[in-house]
Amino acid sequence: MSFYLDLATRLCILAIAAVGLNLILGYGGMISFGHAAYLGLGAYAVGIPAHHWLYGGLDFLATTNGFVHILIAIAISGLFALLTGLICLKTKGVYFIMITMAFSQMAYYLFVSIEEYGGDDGLVINTRSEIPLINLDDPIQMFLVSFSSLIFFMWLVHLITKSNFGLILSGIKDNEARMVSLGYNVYFHKLIAFIFSGIICGFAGVLLGNFTTFISPEMIDWSRSGELMFMVILGGVATVMGPLFGAIVFVILEEVLSSITIYWHLPFGLLLITVVLFFRGGLSSLFSK
Repeated sequence: MSFYLDLATRLCILAIAAVGLNLILGYGGMISFGHAAYLGLGAYAVGIPAHHWLYGGLDFLATTNGFVHILIAIAISGLFALLTGLICLKTKGVYFIMITMAFSQMAYYLFVSIEEYGGDDGLVINTRSEIPLINLDDPIQMFLVSFSSLIFFMWLVHLITKSNFGLILSGIKDNEARMVSLGYNVYFHKLIAFIFSGIICGFAGVLLGNFTTFISPEMIDWSRSGELMFMVILGGVATVMGPLFGAIVFVILEEVLSSITIYWHLPFGLLLITVVLFFRGGLSSLFSK
């Protein structure tokens, strides 16, 4: 029972990150290959304060307060998205893809170089975030927090995409030149979406750090960003349920196929090719039909 509960919790956390990526990938047409960086930043926002709370140093940062961890994750993720977005959004197409990946790899090598936090070996989180009336050490409560957070962010992104801001963002995706000619500040709208997307992934990182109780730079590697993109495309871009469907299929197939062969990435790749070629709307299109 505990195994399936852990699997469902991991699924919810990855789905939250996919929801964040879908906001810019599906609705904004911005293909980011660096969103795993925000997962890592959110996870380190839990691990670093907990580390100093237990071993001393940086007293202003040392805490196990879950609300402080969330605020740190939101602030750091938002700031990182702002600074990188100001540069990345000056580019388009393959250049945008490569520069987002480059910034993510910069964050990766930054944490690899900090030996105090474990460097390449990672950092064990000995104490989970403490939230009043919630015990994250209890697997059931950890799942319920992750699941309720997923529902909240799916609802929030749905509201955003149906708002004027979301409609403008979709218009930018369809015909950016026309939106410019209509007088909209395209760069500003894309930047706001980019920041909000990073914040959602940063929050998912807080949950991921508490779930795994271990963080490492490997969380930020570009291949993790590819997995998030896989979930969004597989489930269906620019759909509310797409990231969830994609995360469900990804987590289940990863668990099943990895127990059969070490080359489980191959059938994953073939599945993605099949979906792209024959199901343009992803798995969501099957349910809508």
